[in-house]
Amino acid sequence: MVTYPVDAWIVVYCMDRALALASACHRFKILKAECLALLGRYPEAQSVASDILRMDSTNADALYVRGLCLYYEDCIDKAVQFFVQALKMAPDHEKARLACRNAKALKAKKEEGNQAFKNNNYEAAYQLYTEALAIDPNNIKTNAKLYCNRATAGAKLKKVDQAIEDCTSAIKLDDTYIKAYLRRAQCYMDTEQYEEAVRDYEKVYQTEKTSDHKQMLKKAQMELKKSKRKDYYKVLGVGKNATEDEIKKAYRKRALMHHPDRHSSATPEVQKEEEKKFKEVGEAFTVLSDPKKKVRYDNGHDLEDDGCFDGGDFDANNIFRAFFGGHSGGFTFDSNSGPGNFFFQFG
Repeated sequence: MVTYPVDAWIVVYCMDRALALASACHRFKILKAECLALLGRYPEAQSVASDILRMDSTNADALYVRGLCLYYEDCIDKAVQFFVQALKMAPDHEKARLACRNAKALKAKKEEGNQAFKNNNYEAAYQLYTEALAIDPNNIKTNAKLYCNRATAGAKLKKVDQAIEDCTSAIKLDDTYIKAYLRRAQCYMDTEQYEEAVRDYEKVYQTEKTSDHKQMLKKAQMELKKSKRKDYYKVLGVGKNATEDEIKKAYRKRALMHHPDRHSSATPEVQKEEEKKFKEVGEAFTVLSDPKKKVRYDNGHDLEDDGCFDGGDFDANNIFRAFFGGHSGGFTFDSNSGPGNFFFQFG
């Protein structure tokens, strides 16, 4: 019995040597063709099988090899036709029987998974794709699609890390599988792994230079650029769709929380850290409360690089005083109060 794939190479080599001495031997040709199919060299395998079928259209082994090539190329319906034909010619052809059974089982399980997915039953779809993957580990092309399908179902179930792993498995089986790169890139985008997303979209765009793929790449590149700046939404603790009032409330809370006067009795290290946070809160409010600056920030501009904060001379206290009606340093902070319970008074 041939063991995939190492033994297949040895058999091909031996059959070539044998055919050099007996070029018309169908048995040698069939064994070589079957091993070529196992090695993924389908055109060569089909060529050998077709040559035999031209001379003997009832050759069950040749029909089996033709079906095997189609099966491994994910043309399962056509493959089954050849397997059935081979079994008609030789009812005891065990390889054709096993291949036919696997092909039918794989097709049925995959279709069940697809139907479950269409019905929004993602748990069932995920399980069915998992079962399909166990049917024939040697069917590389079909399994690549199954991994990608399971990744899609997994993403719907918020199993994003597993979805990324499944896409990677699909790509290992078929490194030309664009759909797997696209699915993995979207998972990377969803988990803010922008460098990885850019790499996948670059691969896709190099392969298929469509306008859609170009747009996806540009979006990933923009998000990567944005991720390298300060996240002002995170600094204020608001969402990216925060209203003007929400931004103001968030600034008031964070500015009071990190105001240097509130930490006057803390260690020098803590004071320095709080001063830094106070400044960042002021920067965030300066940008997000200004519609023009906010638009530029949302579009990916780094406002620090653009000189928005005057080369480091930005004074967060000015923003604080302006926000609280011009009062400067007239607050008394209760250092024992919690972050949400500020005690202060105007001097």
